[in-house]
Amino acid sequence: MIHLIFVLTMEHKTAVTSHILHHATHNGHSPHPDEVDEAVTNDERRERRGESLWRVLNERQINMIAFSGTIGNGLFLGSGRSIASAGPGGAVLCYLLMGTVISSVISSLGEMTALMPVNAPMMEFPRRFLDRGVGLAVGWMYWFAYTVLAAAQLVAVSNLIGFSYNDGKTFLSWETGQNVDNAVWITVFLVIVIIVNLFPAKYFGELEYAFGSIKLAFIVVLIIMMLVLGVITPRPEAYYDTPLGTKFWNAPYWFFNLGYPVRDENNEVQRVITGSLGTLLGVWTTFINVLFSFVGMDIVAATAAESRALSDSESMKMAARKINIRIITLYTLCVLTASFLVPTDHPFLNGGGQSVGSRSVFIIAVVEAGMPAAAHAFNAIFVFSSFTCAINSLYIASRVLHTLALRGQTGPEFITRRLRQCRSGVPMRAVMVTSGVMFIGYMGRSGSPGARLDELANNCTVSCLIVYGTICATYLCFYKTLEDAKLYETTSEVQAASYDRNNPLYPYKSHGQWLKACYGMVSCGILMLLNGVGAFLEKPFNIRKFISAYISLPVFILLIMGYKLRKHGLRFSDWGPERSQDLGGAVQAASEKRKGRLELPDEGFTKENWRTLFHWAWVWLQ
Repeated sequence: MIHLIFVLTMEHKTAVTSHILHHATHNGHSPHPDEVDEAVTNDERRERRGESLWRVLNERQINMIAFSGTIGNGLFLGSGRSIASAGPGGAVLCYLLMGTVISSVISSLGEMTALMPVNAPMMEFPRRFLDRGVGLAVGWMYWFAYTVLAAAQLVAVSNLIGFSYNDGKTFLSWETGQNVDNAVWITVFLVIVIIVNLFPAKYFGELEYAFGSIKLAFIVVLIIMMLVLGVITPRPEAYYDTPLGTKFWNAPYWFFNLGYPVRDENNEVQRVITGSLGTLLGVWTTFINVLFSFVGMDIVAATAAESRALSDSESMKMAARKINIRIITLYTLCVLTASFLVPTDHPFLNGGGQSVGSRSVFIIAVVEAGMPAAAHAFNAIFVFSSFTCAINSLYIASRVLHTLALRGQTGPEFITRRLRQCRSGVPMRAVMVTSGVMFIGYMGRSGSPGARLDELANNCTVSCLIVYGTICATYLCFYKTLEDAKLYETTSEVQAASYDRNNPLYPYKSHGQWLKACYGMVSCGILMLLNGVGAFLEKPFNIRKFISAYISLPVFILLIMGYKLRKHGLRFSDWGPERSQDLGGAVQAASEKRKGRLELPDEGFTKENWRTLFHWAWVWLQ
């Protein structure tokens, strides 16, 4: 992070001037291989074999790929633990606050991508505006994060299939899942995940659209169901006699949890920290747990290489705004409605239960409402959700690896050459190599239920925090570059208009975005540095938890140093920032009438007004 802050203050004017001149002439420029902008590739090219992905995904498919890739066990399995750690109000507050952090990141990424539609923006923009070594490190961290996430989702699937619930009143069990070793389930679903990822992107996009639609419908039903169960007269089979209402938000329960239990590796409580410190620790540890639920929202930009709407700046603007609104709203409502049905001191929320599924606040809620059949259905949906998230994560990781290969950043040429190859627009070798690394998921078959899953999820979260913090730092450099570009006499009036965020045709402007980027960068840095506090509280010191919390940070630094060593050796004077600050390829919106903005043509209740209103609603819903 110190390196990133240093980068923000270095050498703006020289780089900006050179690239403004390049953008003005468009002739006689021979770019360095590291500066190739992949957006210039021919979108219509459709070789059966080659190195190009096919641009076949439309806007609705990209929106649902991002939505489906985000909705997984982070919400369905992790929200109960959040309520237990932070209390009902604290959990809702954590989801809202983490939503603002991720929203800041997605807005930063979305604005840059809308202005300059390039492939692999998560890597390309750090390369342009921070440092080429940082760009390489972000690419590998991004690949690793999604590879680990895919493995973690498969571990979640194997744990969910071994579903068992027994609270003394209700007994539920999936015996087949319990009697078969978790490694078998991991293997079966890994094979299916690989097969789906070998489908051409056109069919993959349609499949993901169906998956995302199912998840969206389920979450809406889930919110309504939780709300209804909290206010209706309980069923005869329910565990309670009167409507719960706000019972679990009132005394002896509170807005925040008043104590923080320190647990060992076997989930046994060693001690309870009470008072203000206990409340603070409960909320803080919940932040990291909640952040894992939001990982995947960045997929809206990660699919750029296969988007046929990439050059449509309005498409990226709408995708970024839709994913922010949908995920934050649905997550918050899910946790809020469920928190009224299950108390924070429920033993299953606090590490009890016979399986991972039994710890889900939603399953506990329907069981105690006298609807055990719904618990089976919910667990089945959770299996489906984790499985489809694994599909999405492998998809993103394989595309990142393919992009790294295109830039010659995957090692020896004989390896890189093979990773570049595509068949029917699918980087099959990148898919297979990434799926091979997913074998780390087999570590999740041992240990207490969910223990290894938590370690994998935590490692993925920290890797994503590094990437997200870097994106926010990149935006600050990008913002400064835009401001500098408008000051030079070599900039034409048309170019200056493209760089003017106040111009009506500027593709995507989020008000106060530089402040949001600062907020996102600082928040990610603090969360990254203090996420492993739990390891220090245990006695003896939990070295395994410490490593899973912090291993990503030295790896990120070593990747940057490795790039510098390979390129400059021990000439430390040459280790300064290497960046192009290229603003070439900036686009403008096609019209001042912006997509997603409601502008009624007439006054009153006219037919044209109703037509405009329905069209506006459809744009936001699709």
